[in-house]
Amino acid sequence: MIVKTAFVGSTMQLRVELRHITPTIWRSLVVPAEVTLDVLHDILQVAFGWTNSHLHDFQVADARFGMADVADELMLVDERAAPLGAVACQGTAFLYRYDYGDDWEHEITVESISEPGPGPVVVKCLEGARACPPEDCGGPPGHENLLRVLAGPTDEEHRDMKRWVGRGFDPERFNLGKVNKKLGVIGRRLERGARAGRGPRRTR
Repeated sequence: MIVKTAFVGSTMQLRVELRHITPTIWRSLVVPAEVTLDVLHDILQVAFGWTNSHLHDFQVADARFGMADVADELMLVDERAAPLGAVACQGTAFLYRYDYGDDWEHEITVESISEPGPGPVVVKCLEGARACPPEDCGGPPGHENLLRVLAGPTDEEHRDMKRWVGRGFDPERFNLGKVNKKLGVIGRRLERGARAGRGPRRTR
């Protein structure tokens, strides 16, 4: 959802890096400061290319925010009640975890915040580098092994791994246009919700 607060009209530029991966997989994003963390989750899923198949949470200082249906069980604050602008300011660095098995950690840094002003809701990726790891590949160690096998000789292990990831997988490729096309869908839904005076439905 999008929340009517003092943050309305401001945008935040975020630098998001996937930790424990070399070379770095990263994205630079512009998002409304008033989006709640559940929507930021949707944005991050699209920006990196994840498939929203696992649990997640956000760690901001000592506070953990997560999905409503598991918040009580895992002792998390409901992410739907946390606007980004209320929990982070310029210079804040916080963590987004996705898939508790593979344990993908995304470090998010608020690089800048615009002055409030009129205009459409903007959700955009400015730039980025490298492809998202395949889901369920085993976290950073599994990703490292995957790339090692794919770069190695064409033996049985190489062929098996190639079939598993699919022929179109290129670890160095990042399609900015494709990402922004999908982020545009989220932005338009947020815009419609803001005009109607309510938050939009979940985007995924």
